[in-house]
Amino acid sequence: MTEKFRREGDAPKGSSPSPRQPLRSLLKAHSVAGQVFVLQLALVVLLVVAGMLALVFQARGALAQEARQRSVVGAEIFAHAPGILAAMKSADPSAVLQPQAEAARKGSGVDYIVVFRPDGIRWTHPDPRLIGKRVVGGSYRPALRGRAFTSTIPSALGPAVNTVVPVVDRNRSIAGLVSVGIRVQSTDERVVEQLPLLLGFAVAALLLVTVGAVLINRRLRRQTHGLYPAEMRRMYDHHDAVLHAVREGVLIVGSDGRLLLANDEARRLLDLPDSAVADRLPVSDLGLEPRLGALLTAGGEVTDEVHLAGDRLLAVNVRPTAPYGGPSGCAVTLRDTTELRAVSGAAEVAQERLKLIYDAGLGIGTTLDVSQTSQELADVAVPRFADVVTVELLEPVLRGDEPESGSGTGLRRMAVRGVTEDSPVYQVGEVLRFPPGTPMASSLESGYPVFVDDMSTSDEWRGQDPAATRQILDVGIRSVIAVPLQARGVVLGLANFWRSAASGGFTQEDLSFAEELAARAAVSIDNARRYTREHTLAVTLQRSLLPQALPAQSALEVAHRYLPAQAGVGGDWFDVIPLPGARVALVVGDVVGHGLHAAATMGRLRTAVHNFSALDLPPDELVNHLDELVSHIDTDEARAAGGAAGEGDPADDEAAWPGVSSEADAVRPEGGRTGITGATCLYAIYDPVGGRATVARAGHPGPALIGPDGTVTFPEVPVSPPLGLGGSVPVETAELTLAEGSRLVLYTNGLVEDRDRDIDTGLELLRTALASDTERTPEQTCTAVLDAMLPEHPSDDIALLVARTRLLDPARVAEWEVPSDPAAVARIRSACLGKLESWGLEAIAFTTELILSELITNAIRYGAQPIRVRLLHDRALICEVSDGTSASPHLRRAATTDEGGRGLFLVAQFAQRWGTRYAPGGKVIWTEQALDGGGPEPGPESVDDILDQWDDVPTM
Repeated sequence: MTEKFRREGDAPKGSSPSPRQPLRSLLKAHSVAGQVFVLQLALVVLLVVAGMLALVFQARGALAQEARQRSVVGAEIFAHAPGILAAMKSADPSAVLQPQAEAARKGSGVDYIVVFRPDGIRWTHPDPRLIGKRVVGGSYRPALRGRAFTSTIPSALGPAVNTVVPVVDRNRSIAGLVSVGIRVQSTDERVVEQLPLLLGFAVAALLLVTVGAVLINRRLRRQTHGLYPAEMRRMYDHHDAVLHAVREGVLIVGSDGRLLLANDEARRLLDLPDSAVADRLPVSDLGLEPRLGALLTAGGEVTDEVHLAGDRLLAVNVRPTAPYGGPSGCAVTLRDTTELRAVSGAAEVAQERLKLIYDAGLGIGTTLDVSQTSQELADVAVPRFADVVTVELLEPVLRGDEPESGSGTGLRRMAVRGVTEDSPVYQVGEVLRFPPGTPMASSLESGYPVFVDDMSTSDEWRGQDPAATRQILDVGIRSVIAVPLQARGVVLGLANFWRSAASGGFTQEDLSFAEELAARAAVSIDNARRYTREHTLAVTLQRSLLPQALPAQSALEVAHRYLPAQAGVGGDWFDVIPLPGARVALVVGDVVGHGLHAAATMGRLRTAVHNFSALDLPPDELVNHLDELVSHIDTDEARAAGGAAGEGDPADDEAAWPGVSSEADAVRPEGGRTGITGATCLYAIYDPVGGRATVARAGHPGPALIGPDGTVTFPEVPVSPPLGLGGSVPVETAELTLAEGSRLVLYTNGLVEDRDRDIDTGLELLRTALASDTERTPEQTCTAVLDAMLPEHPSDDIALLVARTRLLDPARVAEWEVPSDPAAVARIRSACLGKLESWGLEAIAFTTELILSELITNAIRYGAQPIRVRLLHDRALICEVSDGTSASPHLRRAATTDEGGRGLFLVAQFAQRWGTRYAPGGKVIWTEQALDGGGPEPGPESVDDILDQWDDVPTM
């Protein structure tokens, strides 16, 4: 049979070739060369277009960047030019700055230079009509913070790249701002100017690549001899080299049952002689298995039938050739599956192991609990890898400690899987000690896994408990792999994998897999151990920082609750602080976050509140001081973190100012320190004399108030920014008048906010929980609120404080007005003694008389009207002397030559406590004395005998 192959470009006999014929043949899409040429041409066009667009955008971006840089440089130079600050502070800044600005604008090539005041009123402008008018928009406001700011704005001259630079006075205030802009239209014009050059380069590149593509395709056409793809495929199908290169056996059998073609692989698989094809031997003479020989001559279709050929298993495929244009017969392919079966079996095992490792990664370490993690290891390994798994951990690991090397072999069994309760295997909770020489002890000591393939022939492991080990053999256990659980080079425990004889026992190949499985579990167990340690430390720290017991006071009946979040302890806290004058301060605060840092920060803030409360500051002043403290803490942390990156960072100057913070300053990974990223506080002072409460809060939820009749309200308390963010914002307070028996409820946001509900829903739930009963005690109120509102899995800490108010009996309060007359001291003193007798406090009458005499005399001598004396009969006797001045007395030791200075020393000696607090109209000097008369023994019969020793005390 003769086949003729037609090539592109072949012409009939007698015809003359045309000059355009090569080009036409090149552009024929059905030829190989034509298809490659069209494809290359399309790719070249796309690349050229993409390159042109990229160049245009790059040029435009470069010009825009140049415009931004010119704008920034121009603004910085003009803002810091000599005389600019003086001109801004002059009487007529426009007269001085307008000529300079226009000259600088024309010289630098920018579109405008505008100088204006911090409030936006222009001093200069290219259009003099706009001078004195306000700058349009608020694009300059970021520059009021002291930094240059660049943006694209719609200016009076059109869209422009605008840079605003502040001019800072010596006192760090903003004296004015300089705005320099370049119109965006000007940058677009420069881009348009460069387009012809870009287009020229693009056209040249297109022509160059097109010529190259033509040359390459002409060479390709010559190398393929102009054959069409169909003819090339048919030649490829019939070429013997391709058949011999196939890694499968290929046979072609004629319709007469004779062998027409066999490649090298077929001769190897069937062990055919070299002359089998040349002699066209019948298939029946090839020495094949009868079933295989019959299959090759049957003429039907066969797919992947497995037949024996010698010692090989062959997968046979048979297809007739006639339907596909060939002569009658069949094409046979042979594939050796002998090794494939063994490999596929090993692959299935490997795939199962990989799946088990994957499942172990998902199923082990789902919690931070060492017991649960140990059980998860056992659950994953049984029954897919072992019949029985036991896990033992060293005792220090259970406490969160890191076991020391050589700590012995005492372990506690944490997990067992694959056995029943009546099994001889030790159960969970038992303490085991493996004698030296046993596989378990050897594995712990060496840190390497130990494999025993047949325990019935090994006596080492029986030393632990011969009776129990005999029972283990009796239930069919035959092999064991003991693997140490170690992470970071530290052995945490032991995992034992057991198999019975029915499962085939372990092999050496299982050893590395068991080690890999144990290594994954060890990392999770170590993480759980470290979490246990951190959690224990955080809990210990927090318990030491929170109030251990509420102080004794009679103004409020207080109950409290604190519940940590599920993620661990956090930074919520509460406090009850007694204050002078029978008053009590209630504090609730919240520090964002959990763990040691939040707990330590909470302790710092709680200590600061105690210190500020000792100064007897009003709530607004205390919150202001606390806000300043948090700002300083954040600033110090930011400066310390910035110091790790390098000294001299300009950001250090800004971080030194309180109230200036950012997310970048809050966490500095390179410094390893973090600031207080969020803190809130509510501070209230309750005075039982008048039943008034003064409340201030910084970013904290407001209080709830339950009236004596059970009505629940949420009083309006002005809210200030969270601590550290207040800056110059003043703190406002709210004055609440509380009837006796009212309950004031303070809480943190963890009570009313959760991932499943917003704060409005939480407040309504709180209102419902508080209004359900009017006869509850504070303890019962706390319990009812938590029962109604506590989420199943709290995501934040909850601090709750419920205080029921009491009023001081008016009969236990006495107050007198004191005229500015020394002779009035005796009358006031006599009235006070009479009140003490009516209260039954004669035991402290002498010391009280001495204290009041000194304080009233000092108020008359050094103070100003109004002067008042107040006695409060509470848990202690409280004496208060107030006057209209803010000058505070100070305790000092008087020299022998001093005429005064000893009276306050006497007051400090006879009073248990004394101090000064400031009021809007002056100050109050107060003292406290024990009601039982505890203190120094009274001396002379009359106070005059003592006071006569000093000349500075007037005669009374």
